[in-house]
Amino acid sequence: MHTFKLPDIGEGLVEAEIVSWLVAEGDPVGLDEPLVEVETDKTVVVMPAPVAGIVVRHGAEAGETVAVGAVLAVIDDGSGSFENDDAGSTPSETDDLPEHREEDPPLVGSFGKGSTILGPRTEGSGESGNPVLALPLVRKLARDQGVDLAALTGTGPNGRITRADIMGAVEQKADMAVPASAPHQLSQVVAAGSDSEVVPMTKLRRTIADRMSRSWAEIPRVTTFDDVDATRLLQARKALSLRHGQNVTLEALVVKAVVPVLGEFPEFNATVSGDEIILHRRYHIAVAVDTPNGLMVPVVHNAGELTVLEIAGEIMRLSAGASDRSLVADDLSGGTFTVSNIGAVGGGHGTPIVPLGTTAILSVGRARDSAVVRGEAVVVAPMMPLSLSYDHRVIDGALGRKFMARLMENLAEPALFLV
Repeated sequence: MHTFKLPDIGEGLVEAEIVSWLVAEGDPVGLDEPLVEVETDKTVVVMPAPVAGIVVRHGAEAGETVAVGAVLAVIDDGSGSFENDDAGSTPSETDDLPEHREEDPPLVGSFGKGSTILGPRTEGSGESGNPVLALPLVRKLARDQGVDLAALTGTGPNGRITRADIMGAVEQKADMAVPASAPHQLSQVVAAGSDSEVVPMTKLRRTIADRMSRSWAEIPRVTTFDDVDATRLLQARKALSLRHGQNVTLEALVVKAVVPVLGEFPEFNATVSGDEIILHRRYHIAVAVDTPNGLMVPVVHNAGELTVLEIAGEIMRLSAGASDRSLVADDLSGGTFTVSNIGAVGGGHGTPIVPLGTTAILSVGRARDSAVVRGEAVVVAPMMPLSLSYDHRVIDGALGRKFMARLMENLAEPALFLV
């Protein structure tokens, strides 16, 4: 018997949600054949069977969350025994497997005689004196948000506290801080009824919501706006695409233009860690991508070492992978600065949210013909909106304007950065 535990499938990931089982309990599965589809904070992954055999039991149902290291499935591979991490434990037969009861806590460890079915680590108790059930990632979120787990009633399986419970408590605290004259809260106004439809958030949408909420709560954000004459930039894009027979996207040129500016103003390529500011020496530029499943932000790693054609090719690869959710965790991790081209969907100026772990984000709008004064003449030129949001703990307003001014010089004259 083989016990298949959820492996660490990405940098910093501690859990995954079961999207669907591709092999039912009692059915055979071959080595490396698709077994289960799981969704992490960042991507959807089809996990193959590590051995051939009969799928005896699923470790969780579709829609449930499994921690890294917890039992994902048990497969009868004909060995007659199954692995057990507990020293001195005795292998057991299939009949020794515990029944999967509704009242069982989330499983962590191995099935079988001598093994232990453990609940999540206890941090205090609820009013009933029972242990508080919550996954490690949820506990960390509670600590970050200053929420007391013992004061909550979990809405997850077996009373487990979920991220939604944490964020609900955060919103409740915020509501209590709002003056009595404030408008009614949304939840009061739009309570579900016969004319409404309740649609559960996907894991990706919950992840987006969590990160946006944390960024809004933790980062004092300032946004500065401007417009740049994009005549030369659009001409350069067209010339490069024709010369090399490759679609050179506007994002690629913007990334190429922003890298030297980040080198000149390192505070914009940084991370706040406690009382310290970490200035990154490499330029991992995240590029926001609108997908049918929601916003995803893959990363062009080491953009400072790539040509504009290489950056364009990498952005095309990442955009396609984001759309079909085939990217690996590394493709979605480690960004040090973000570029968002809302012009691709018709946008102009905006107020982009600074991604957690970074200090700034640049939003680029659609260039539109406008009247521009050149010398003593008024001409028509494509003006491109720029919106730069930054962490005001690190970057003052004057520095923000200097960054924007230097970036506009590059975007207005590509010869300054296409070297």
